[in-house]
Amino acid sequence: MPEFMNLLDQAPMGYSEGYELQQSIHSQVASGQRSDTVILLQHSPVYTAGKRSERHELPTDGTEVIETNRGGKITWHGPGQLIGYPILNLPRPIDVVGYVRWLENVLIAVLSEFQIQAKTVEGRSGVWVDGPNGEEKIAAIGIRVSEKITMHGFALNVNNSLEPYESFIPCGIEDAGVTTMAKFANKHFELAEVAQSVMGLMGKIGENVQPAR
Repeated sequence: MPEFMNLLDQAPMGYSEGYELQQSIHSQVASGQRSDTVILLQHSPVYTAGKRSERHELPTDGTEVIETNRGGKITWHGPGQLIGYPILNLPRPIDVVGYVRWLENVLIAVLSEFQIQAKTVEGRSGVWVDGPNGEEKIAAIGIRVSEKITMHGFALNVNNSLEPYESFIPCGIEDAGVTTMAKFANKHFELAEVAQSVMGLMGKIGENVQPAR
């Protein structure tokens, strides 16, 4: 079971500040000074582009985009969205795909606790629900593995605005929508409650890809 650094009682954190925090925790975990740690927080509004982002997918309104070293494409972060940055030693041999599947399974189980039936979609990362107009993405995943230890992680749409998604192609996917827990269930959810579910389930699912202790 990893240690959890829950920062949701603080103001939304700037992306650069969050990345510096990740780097600091990563260095401590890599050197053995700290046990595996999962950071939970909100970001102030920001667009971030993973290594596979293409220019035509970027915002059309001239909004600044921060380039990152995670996998995946472009996405948006902001208040009302639960960000999770697991800094974890992966089991050997390294199975990056297995780790992503584990993250997806954790989030599917979390959503199930809130009576939201979610799923994975073949050929696409992240977590999805069947909306009124087809499949909609409810959680994005983008990771990096350095020194056999993970960085970056997931963004679960809880109560955030969907307006920012109208100005770019989320995750480079043009034939599917994006939703939130609140919109899908027509109900407000507290981020703190959702975070508690994440912390409770993260140590219980997919033992074959659990971080090595």
